[in-house]
Formats: sequence, C-alpha cells, structure tokens
Amino acid sequence: MSALRQVEGLLPALTRAEKAQLLRMVVQDLGDAFPGVESSPGVCGGEPCIVRTRIPVWVLEQARRLGVSEEGLLRCYPTLRAEDLANAWAYVRSHRVEIDEQIHANEAA
Repeated sequence: MSALRQVEGLLPALTRAEKAQLLRMVVQDLGDAFPGVESSPGVCGGEPCIVRTRIPVWVLEQARRLGVSEEGLLRCYPTLRAEDLANAWAYVRSHRVEIDEQIHANEAA
C-alpha cells in the first residue's frame, strides 16, 4: 500500500486540529517548492526550468521584459502551456533576485 493511500485511510480518524497540524507539516515539508518548476543538477546548469522542458525560467522572464506577450511565448515554445507561464511568473515573484542574477549573468556571457 502506498504512503498516500495510508494517509488517506487515516484522515477520517483525525480531528480537525490534527488535520490542521498535518497540513502545516505538509506545507513546511514542501518549503520552497513550486509546481511546474524544477532545478536539476546537469540540466541547464541547475537553473530552474519548466518541467518537461529545458526552458529556464529566466529566459521566459527576460522575453517578457523585452515585450514578448504570453501568446508570443506560447507560439515560440510550442511545448509550453499557459499553466507553465503562470508557474514561471509565480516563481519569478518569489525569486526575483535569483532570476535577475541569472539574466545578468547570461547577458554578460
């Protein structure tokens, strides 16, 4: 039985307070996780990329800063979905300094 199924089986037995505590534990465990964005050593230098692709978030943000619309990005990158862009923008909002540094480093290269 998977761990998820075990937790699912235990949920009805938990009090509301225990469920709230479990939720806090899950959120804390996720930490700085962003759905749809992942960093993997050996993929694009470990920079955060859109899952299923090798498109770094900084590339999308730089294009947006240069005036490329979301529609334009979706045309340029046919593997992207609108949801991917929403995830990228959320990541940028939370990691602005990191993304700015990546943009600057790649402009200087």
